[in-house]
Amino acid sequence: MTSLPLIDACPKRMEYGPCGGVGFDGSCEIDATHRCAFLHRPTVPWTGIDRAAVPVPAPRTAAAAQTLTALDTRPWVVADLPARALSVSSIDACAEILAGEVDAVLAGDAGSARVQFPPAYRAHLLQRRGLRVWTGLNMRDRNRVAIEGELAALAVEGVAGVHCVTGDHTRTGHRPDAAPVFDLDSTEAAALARAAGHVVSVAASPAAPPVDRRAARLREKVRAGADVCFVNHAGGAEPVRRFIEEAEGGIRFIPCVPVVVDHASADLLESFTTLVLPEGFLERVRGARDPRAEGIALAVALAEEMLALPGVVGVNLSGGRDGAEDAYAEALAEVARRLR
Repeated sequence: MTSLPLIDACPKRMEYGPCGGVGFDGSCEIDATHRCAFLHRPTVPWTGIDRAAVPVPAPRTAAAAQTLTALDTRPWVVADLPARALSVSSIDACAEILAGEVDAVLAGDAGSARVQFPPAYRAHLLQRRGLRVWTGLNMRDRNRVAIEGELAALAVEGVAGVHCVTGDHTRTGHRPDAAPVFDLDSTEAAALARAAGHVVSVAASPAAPPVDRRAARLREKVRAGADVCFVNHAGGAEPVRRFIEEAEGGIRFIPCVPVVVDHASADLLESFTTLVLPEGFLERVRGARDPRAEGIALAVALAEEMLALPGVVGVNLSGGRDGAEDAYAEALAEVARRLR
């Protein structure tokens, strides 16, 4: 019996997997009764979109060139955007708090919602408020034609960078009735984003199985066009240092630093799969007399450790909670102020 091609065996139709959501037991994030289709396969080498030639990269946009120069000059503080989806007033409020405090916001889709403003429009809303945008772009809801259109619009908008992720499946969100697209995966999207002249970032999850092949997977994303790797929570600075060494250079690193300011945000962070925090991190926040002050202090200390690592050009302050968007933006701004 012939086995299914990987693109058919993977619910997200990935060709260059595995994604970052593989369970610690090797289970698929979409169906825990099945193992990840890539778990026991060799790392898939980058050979071009649909096995065809890689698009010829365009010259960097002016904004992209500025980003690369700045990243090589001093460390950046990038903050997640905690604003509500489909709320211009929430985006404006968070932008007002964060503008002038962080180097950029990582403006991806809000995790609690599936219906979002288009990435280029979200970037426009933020940049009109004087906030530099690093745009998150997922493959769940758009085919390659729509992706190319977004990349062209983002180039016109002059975003600092484009963060290419395959994205969560529609089954895991509040709109399971929506058909998942996944025409491309993050590696293929990285090639298209680089061809459009952007600074391209991708994600890596060093703690997710297969742990021994995560660095090799990142190297294939670099071959496709990635400039920067956002390193998902891997247990602290030492695991990130080991991952950077294993990746063998060729890319800049921005590790994620959790900002946890109350019990609710601690519970939310703990619910994420394949996320590893430094030992005792959440317990210290939960047990503190002032959880917000403790969470900010812990984030600053961990960020300083990350910034001291060779190859690291910045940190990504990550976190947020529904109903506390402004308060979370204030906490992110406070961490950024202490780091700067």
